[in-house]
Amino acid sequence: MPSARELAVKIAPQLMLWASIVIACLTVASTYSVFRHTWDEPEHLAAGIALLDTDKYPYDAQHPPLARVAMALGPYLAGAHSHGGVGPSGEQEGRDILYAEGHYNLYLLLARLGMLPFLILLLIATWRWTRHVYGDAAAGWCVAFLITTSTVIGHAGVAALDVPMAATTMLALNLLIRWFDAPGVSRALTFGFAAGIAAGTKLSSIPFIACAALTWFLAAWFISNQASERARTFSRTTFGDAALAIVAALCGMLLCFGLNMHALTASFAALTQHNADGHLSFMLGEVRRTGWWNFYLVALAVKTPLPLLLLGIGGLCGLLWRAWHERRWTIAAPSLAFTAILLFCSAYSHINIGVRHVLILFPLMAIGAAASVSYIWRRFPRYLVRGSIVALLCWQTIDAIRAHPDHLAYFNMLAGKHPERILVDSDLDWGQDLQRLATRLRERNIREVSIVYRGTADLSQEHLPPYKMLWPHQRTTGWIAVSLLAKATGDDGRGYTWLDAYRPVERIGKSIDLYFIPSP
Repeated sequence: MPSARELAVKIAPQLMLWASIVIACLTVASTYSVFRHTWDEPEHLAAGIALLDTDKYPYDAQHPPLARVAMALGPYLAGAHSHGGVGPSGEQEGRDILYAEGHYNLYLLLARLGMLPFLILLLIATWRWTRHVYGDAAAGWCVAFLITTSTVIGHAGVAALDVPMAATTMLALNLLIRWFDAPGVSRALTFGFAAGIAAGTKLSSIPFIACAALTWFLAAWFISNQASERARTFSRTTFGDAALAIVAALCGMLLCFGLNMHALTASFAALTQHNADGHLSFMLGEVRRTGWWNFYLVALAVKTPLPLLLLGIGGLCGLLWRAWHERRWTIAAPSLAFTAILLFCSAYSHINIGVRHVLILFPLMAIGAAASVSYIWRRFPRYLVRGSIVALLCWQTIDAIRAHPDHLAYFNMLAGKHPERILVDSDLDWGQDLQRLATRLRERNIREVSIVYRGTADLSQEHLPPYKMLWPHQRTTGWIAVSLLAKATGDDGRGYTWLDAYRPVERIGKSIDLYFIPSP
C-alpha cells in the first residue's frame, strides 16, 4: 500500500491541473458581464440556432458547425429560436435572436458558457502532451504559463471559434505524436477521428495538422542514430495506417457536418474564396485587403506576455538543440509544429484580422517554455537561476491580473501606450465596450453623442443617449465616441484623420475614445 507521501506525489500533478482549470474558468466567467457581444458572436449564434431549430445551415458557410452548435445549445434550450432569415450573412439573424426576444444577457451568457468545455480541453490536451514527453514538472509549468496568457483567456471569454479550434487541434496533435511513438491501427484511427473533429470545428486546423505531421515525419526520419532506425521509423508509419487515419478524419468531418457532403464542400469553397478575396485589415498604420507576410510575427511580438515570449521562443529553440543532441525527435515536436504553422500562415493567409487565427501557437510556446524551464530547474539548482524563473512566472501572473478583465485587448509593453497604432480589429477593438460606453455617458450626464462605430451591435438597443452616426469625412462638434477599429479603417484609414488634431477626453475600456469638440 503506498504511503501518504507517495500518494500525494502521484496525485499532485492532477490536482494542479484541475486547480488551474478552475482558476481559468472562473477568470473567464468573471468577464462575461463586462462586455457586450463581439463582432462575430451574433452570426455564429445564428448559424448554430438555425441548425438546431431548422436543420439548415444558411449562414457564413466557410465555418464548420461543431463549435457553433456548442455555443447555440444553451440559448436554444433556454428558448431561442431561428427567425427564418436568409443567408449568406447571419448578422441580422443573430441580432434578432439577441435583442428581439428580450433575453440578450441570458443568451449571450449561455453561448459563452458553451465555450468553457473547449478551454478545459485545451488545458488537458496541452498538459497531457507535456507530461507524456517532458514529465510532471514540465506539465505543471505549462498550464501555469497558459492560464496566465491573457490572449488565450480573452478569446476563451467570447463565443467564437478560435479557442475551440486550438483545443481540438492540440488534442489531434497530442494523439498524432503518440501514434508516431507507438504506431498501430487503433492509434491511427483515434488520431484521424480527432483530426476530423478539429476540422469540423474550424477548417484551418487541416493545414495546421498537416504541416505538423509533415515536419514530424521528416524529423523522425533524420533525427535518429542509425539508418536502420530511420527505416524502422518509416516502416512503422505505414501508408496503410495513414490511409485509415485519413478515412477516420473524413468520417469525423462528415459527422460534424451532419453527414452532408455538400455542406462540407461548400465550406471549403467559401473559405478558399474568402482567402483569395482577402479581408480589410490594419497593421502599423496601413490598411490592406490582402494582408502582410509578417502580420503574425508582429502580432505575436506584441500580444504575447513577455515572459512567455522570451522563455517560449528560447525554449522552442532549445528543444531543437536537445532533440538533435539526444537523437529524440519527439523533444522537438512543439518547435517543429510552431515553425511549420507560422510559416504556412505567413506565406498563405490573406485574412489578417487577429492573432486569434494562430491561437494554437500559444500552447505550443507554453510547452516550449515549460519543458526548458523544467530542464534548467533540474540542471542548475542555484538560487539565482531558480529565483529568476519564479520571478518571470510572477511577472506573467501579475501582468494577467493587471490586464483583467480586458484580456481580449491585452498588449505587452512592446506595444507602448498606443497599441492602436499597431493592431486593432479583434486584437484590440472587437466591439466589446459598448456597455461601458453607455455607462460612462450616463455618469458624465451626456445627453447627445455622435458615434463612429464598426461592428454588429444594434446601437438603438444599447441604452445610449440620443445619438447620430458620424460617417467618414463628416465633421461635427460636441461629444464624439470613436471606435478605434472604425477610426483606423474608415475609408481606408483616411475618413477620420481630422480627429487627430484633438486629444481624447478619455478612453472607455480599451477600444473607444471619447472626444469633446468645442463649437467655433
